[in-house]
Amino acid sequence: MTNPPYQNLPANTVAVMPKYRPLVIGIVAGEVSGDVLGADFMRQMNNLCTDIVWVGVGGHQMQTEGLTSILDMSRLSVMGLLEVLSHLPDLFRAKDEILQVFFEQKIDMFIGIDAPDFNLRLGKVLKSRGVFSVQYVSPSIWAWRENRIHNIKKATDLVLCLFPFELAVYQKHNHAAVCVGHPLLKSIDNRLLTTSMLKKRLGMVWQNHELRQFFAGFDKNPNKGEMSYLIAVMPGSRRGEIEAMLPKLLASMYQLYLTDNQLCFVIPTVNQNYKSIVEQYLQNEPNELQDRVVVCCDETIADFSQRIMAISDLVLLASGTATLEAMLLNRPMVVIYSMKPMTYWLAKRLLKIEYVALPNILANKAIVPELIQDDATPDNIRRTVTQNLATDTAKNQQTNLANTSAWLRQQSNTSPAMAVLNAWLFS
Repeated sequence: MTNPPYQNLPANTVAVMPKYRPLVIGIVAGEVSGDVLGADFMRQMNNLCTDIVWVGVGGHQMQTEGLTSILDMSRLSVMGLLEVLSHLPDLFRAKDEILQVFFEQKIDMFIGIDAPDFNLRLGKVLKSRGVFSVQYVSPSIWAWRENRIHNIKKATDLVLCLFPFELAVYQKHNHAAVCVGHPLLKSIDNRLLTTSMLKKRLGMVWQNHELRQFFAGFDKNPNKGEMSYLIAVMPGSRRGEIEAMLPKLLASMYQLYLTDNQLCFVIPTVNQNYKSIVEQYLQNEPNELQDRVVVCCDETIADFSQRIMAISDLVLLASGTATLEAMLLNRPMVVIYSMKPMTYWLAKRLLKIEYVALPNILANKAIVPELIQDDATPDNIRRTVTQNLATDTAKNQQTNLANTSAWLRQQSNTSPAMAVLNAWLFS
């Protein structure tokens, strides 16, 4: 008799023969971040089970873990309302193509990685045919449109949540959900927390030519003086966010410079194209501010922006996942966000949460300052940054960030693969 595919399960797990052999899993990711998450899940499952056939949609990383991809992931990577509308016919075709292959392969379970608008539609059809269906990354029903829970229940047997606060709405509606933690909890390099600030800064300056040239200029130009604080400025990862927030940030940076002409600012960008966009905005600023700002990029280093945050005294950033990165790096921060007036008006009426920054949502209190919409004025930003650079305020914020990070790790210690296997085996 051959060994069962679950021979590598931990000793405290009940050994149960699989329903089918080999285990055939359908998995769909619609964008790069989903490809990373999906590859990590596949790696965990492959370590637990010796005989899995993977079929679905994913990028290079998921294919490296053994996925046979039905179609190019870029067909599902559509952002924006108008773009989605224009691509609807192809999205419907993609859904039918995926379902046809899933039925032909007789998949035992389906894992939808994020992309809920697409994956929940797949899940609804598959669950109605008896396929165990999982949504990995919960739709944000905790923030708005809680009534979507009814469609989620029709489309899934289990939801894997990234944050513990997401579980309450599933408990309320009696639907299976497990907090498995955000992937950043595993990917943040612990050396960024344990290495001395001086050593981190020297390492980054040595590795990045833009930083090297910037700081070398201090020796060549005595008018530059010294550096009192280094502030990382992160206006967002999308062009629309940069265009909406960078002008406000630059205006506040100039006010900060006028308050303390020894401040320095570093703006990391995700690629060279965005670097050029930021530099074009910066060229319109006074020369004295330009001398105190370095825009840098290194696409060869996956965690480049995290390294920039780690060498900074404070991070001034747009609300988003970067606030979670800053929290896990224990960096004091000031969070801003602004959007079009009509979008903000709608958001105010739809959202049911008090905070927008993830550290505040996780702590359920304001541990980092938020300046949203009309509050995000250059003068307010300058005042808030100055207050949070003060030693006592910065230390207090760091204590709160560290406590929240520790709590988050404690609440997020379930393996996604084990959660799925246990739920499937005992379903």
